[in-house]
Amino acid sequence: MKTLKYIIMALAVGSLLIVSSCKKTFYTDVNNNPNTPPTVVPYVLLSSVEGALGFTVTSTHCFYTSLLTQQTFGATRQAAAYYQYIFTTQDFDDPWSNWYTSVMENDLTLMNLADSRTDSTYGGIARMIMAYALQNVVDAWGSVPYSQAFQGLGLVNIHPTYDNDAALYGSIEALVDKGLVLLNNANKDPDKPSQHGEDVIYGGSRSAWIMFGHAIKARLYIHQSKNSAAMATKALTEVAASFASNADNARYPFGTSETAANGLYLFNEYRADMGFVGGTLSSMMAANTDPRYQSLFDSTYSDFNGVGLGGFYGNPDAVGQFITYEELMFIKAEATLRSGGTYADAQTAFQAGIDASMQKFGIPAVDETAYMTAHGTLPTTSVAAAVSAVGYEAWLSLYMNPEAFAQWRCTGAPALSPVAGSNMPRRFMIPQSELTFNTANAPSTTLYSPKLFWDN
Repeated sequence: MKTLKYIIMALAVGSLLIVSSCKKTFYTDVNNNPNTPPTVVPYVLLSSVEGALGFTVTSTHCFYTSLLTQQTFGATRQAAAYYQYIFTTQDFDDPWSNWYTSVMENDLTLMNLADSRTDSTYGGIARMIMAYALQNVVDAWGSVPYSQAFQGLGLVNIHPTYDNDAALYGSIEALVDKGLVLLNNANKDPDKPSQHGEDVIYGGSRSAWIMFGHAIKARLYIHQSKNSAAMATKALTEVAASFASNADNARYPFGTSETAANGLYLFNEYRADMGFVGGTLSSMMAANTDPRYQSLFDSTYSDFNGVGLGGFYGNPDAVGQFITYEELMFIKAEATLRSGGTYADAQTAFQAGIDASMQKFGIPAVDETAYMTAHGTLPTTSVAAAVSAVGYEAWLSLYMNPEAFAQWRCTGAPALSPVAGSNMPRRFMIPQSELTFNTANAPSTTLYSPKLFWDN
């Protein structure tokens, strides 16, 4: 029976070859997948890039920054070690790869594709995403590869040099400025994000992406404003051209399924070694009777982690926060103080930031009024004291956002004491993957040095 089976199979294969030989395209058509388009269009890439961006901002990078800024604490296992500043270079491979491979490399493909099609909207959006991603990378690691990066797939350059962090700030500005030009001249695009619905951040709105670009530049300038009134003034100009309310916030909406969930939710479901209630931030908020406490923390939370992450950030469909209106109002308050503006103007922006934060969490007006009465007035004894008050509210508003680490280094507020040793970390370490495969260019770093150019 087996012999007969094999004979039948051989005859069938032979018949197929005979029939196929009459069709000259058989050997060429067999490698064409009718379900795969021969070329990629921008709208297919944009949704993937935005998804990668949302996950990257809510995963390992923000876990580390939240521990280093004491927004959270290490309850057990690895998080407990990280909270004590016990990191290895390998620990930074994951966030580095997320930014470089998942976000920036794919975004560069989108950018180049859009440019080849003279598609200004996609080209502008891609540059805003690249600028935002690069800002986060530079503010974490300082000098990093950029001008020679993303050339490894073609084996053009698998050992990119490291660009100076100050120069990279110029590259970020250039990306935003080019993006603004494209988005302001996008009336003849061959394709638009609004036609396909893949832009889940802003629905294809060019005006919203333009505001986002100005928000990125506001961050760049406020980081450099500590000893520069001119930089503070430039930050004010960018804030004025950016978000006007919470409706303009740059956010990524996650889904309720495990495969579409917020990165922080997934981390806590499957690792459960970070603590929330009882840490520095939760203790300060409790002491201030802050009505936002219940949005950030949940003392009765009894899921896998059981350590008190509130639903606003902990639910599977919790929205990923990129840049928000409240953050910009705190930038405005700080920039006003550093540029020589009046306490009254700084006070207005400061209270606008608190109000935007309260509104974001849906806090009742009576509770907001009570908090504003107790904590909503800037001290006028010195600029430093006022900046410190602004810094605290910004640190709180940037909960689980990588920007919190940059903001804390800029303002020194709140005044945190090292959990271990005598110094607070000032940066991420260059990852082991770079030290191994890009040895000639990767610098030697610790959590404390070298500091970033603006960290003075």
